[in-house]
Amino acid sequence: MIDYKFIQTSDNDFQRKLQERVNDYFARNEIVRKADKSMFWKTFFAFCFYALVYVVILFGSISNLGVHFFLWVLLGLGHTFIGICVMHDKVHGAYTNNKFVSFLLEIPILLIGVESKIWSIEHNIIHHNYTNVNGIDQDINPRFFFRFSKDQPIRWFHRFQHVYATFLYGLLTIEWITLKDFNKVRKFYSLGFLKTGWEAAFLTLQILIKKLVFFAVFLIIPLLVLPFPNYLILLMFLTMVVVSGIVMTIIFQLAHVVPNVEFADVDRDEQVNWHLHQMRTTSNFAMNNKVLTFFLGGLNFQIEHHLFPDVCHVHYQSLSKIVQNTAREFDYPYHSNSTFLVAIRKHYSLLKELGK
Repeated sequence: MIDYKFIQTSDNDFQRKLQERVNDYFARNEIVRKADKSMFWKTFFAFCFYALVYVVILFGSISNLGVHFFLWVLLGLGHTFIGICVMHDKVHGAYTNNKFVSFLLEIPILLIGVESKIWSIEHNIIHHNYTNVNGIDQDINPRFFFRFSKDQPIRWFHRFQHVYATFLYGLLTIEWITLKDFNKVRKFYSLGFLKTGWEAAFLTLQILIKKLVFFAVFLIIPLLVLPFPNYLILLMFLTMVVVSGIVMTIIFQLAHVVPNVEFADVDRDEQVNWHLHQMRTTSNFAMNNKVLTFFLGGLNFQIEHHLFPDVCHVHYQSLSKIVQNTAREFDYPYHSNSTFLVAIRKHYSLLKELGK
């Protein structure tokens, strides 16, 4: 298991006051912390958009190759939209407490080719508890080709990481829909997150079946239906997953791999309380852009998400005012970049600086 502890005694006042104000907000406005009607409509829109683009690709009788590649780009954006707007809330338990609805949400998740249980362990348990802790948080795992913090070893080619980062980000989804989930079963079993060998074996079988369905829908059927050479259809499929990988990875990187946040290391003695750690290691961006907030599933409000991961993202913008005021009162940091483009520029500038 993971051997990294936070100080438990010094954050009680901040935690208590913040929780009290957030609870008061929900009670006073008579709203639930989970998904509301707007979230249900967003889920419906995300699924319909994804399905509609797929149907047009197969049965739209479109012969223009450029138009087809554009549609696969849209399919990649739909893949991302479901991942960050539906799956993300679902695996956090922020969408609903209803088991039947939760089961139905596995249908769109099935169609993006990843296993929600694996992501729940890696993202909910590891990333959220040990944000930006080098050696533990897999979101800043350098994977040899990257250097995301000063605690990680530097290699000569890291001076170019700001150049090749986007290309490698696009490959992450390819890894995710193929090998990653299987590898994580073995790793999480060894770490004790999966209790028995039978549980690990059953999960492996479940992952295999889901991935076979995904590849059948998005690769095998197009190969049988579309009037293009097989290599072009394979390129179209790769276009979808690469677009999804680039967009999804950058969105998550803008919260934790930007110059204004901090990093921790497992070998350091300096440890703080968990809430202060989250505020130091997380950043928001484009907080006034409601359109971006809609399409990013509220992930431009990562501070609120990390403090209240069980709250549906449709509430983050309202909660941000409460968190900002409370942070100011207790002299806690509250990091934010003004726009999406500013956050992207700062992310790549940090990659460039860390590569020197």
